[in-house]
Amino acid sequence: MSVVTVGDNCIDNYSNLQKSYPTGNAVNVAIHLKRLGVETSVVSLTGNDQNGHEMIRLLQGQAIDLTYFHQGEGKTAVTEMNLVNKDRVHVRYEEGVLKNFRLREDEVNFINGHQIVHTSIWGKVNQHLPQFRSAGTTVVYDFSVQLDYEGLDELLPHIDYAFFSYDQVDHFVKEFMKEKKNLGPKVIIVTLGENGSIAYDGNKFYKVDSLPVQVVNTVGAGDSFIAGYIYGLLHEESVMECLYRGSALASKVVCRFEPY
Repeated sequence: MSVVTVGDNCIDNYSNLQKSYPTGNAVNVAIHLKRLGVETSVVSLTGNDQNGHEMIRLLQGQAIDLTYFHQGEGKTAVTEMNLVNKDRVHVRYEEGVLKNFRLREDEVNFINGHQIVHTSIWGKVNQHLPQFRSAGTTVVYDFSVQLDYEGLDELLPHIDYAFFSYDQVDHFVKEFMKEKKNLGPKVIIVTLGENGSIAYDGNKFYKVDSLPVQVVNTVGAGDSFIAGYIYGLLHEESVMECLYRGSALASKVVCRFEPY
């Protein structure tokens, strides 16, 4: 079993709390999967500054494959954060060297050698999704809250499992899931925060409630959910089982400040 995560890595900085840590969608998902025993690689670009060195140390400490995780000349991406009622708020984002991140042919070939590739709207690899699919690699894509993402309908035929974030189960989200499922993905999954999660596979809807826990910080909840779901996919579990795995892992993450 092998998974490669591609794209976002950054430093989350809470100036008002004097706290910071290395993170990003690709980083968080990779760390969770590696801790679950999955062979995991990260393909991305970080800075050659102190933040970049810290990012490298974190991933090396998790024994994650960094063959194509590079350091470029410049600053690591930084997200300025606030914590409001235990919910993270993005204040400002500085892209740093990630603005120069583009996949080379050898990196595409490397990704194609994995069972699953995870990426997101920040991954800058949309043009390569057809290559991943044609190589037999399962594509897991995180659209986060951007249900109206530009080009969404053109991307979905090249995605196996599409993840979105919303706040409740209503007529709008169910119709949205039906419409997007018809464009090609095997399953559409929507995380709903404290309201759990819902999935649609073209035949029926599946709903799992969130677990009752003492929330410290919601940052990383979505990434941990996706990692749990991917772990279920690797073990050929049902949609409901994958949802339960995602919910269980997310419930552990929100009980601590860091996203992993």
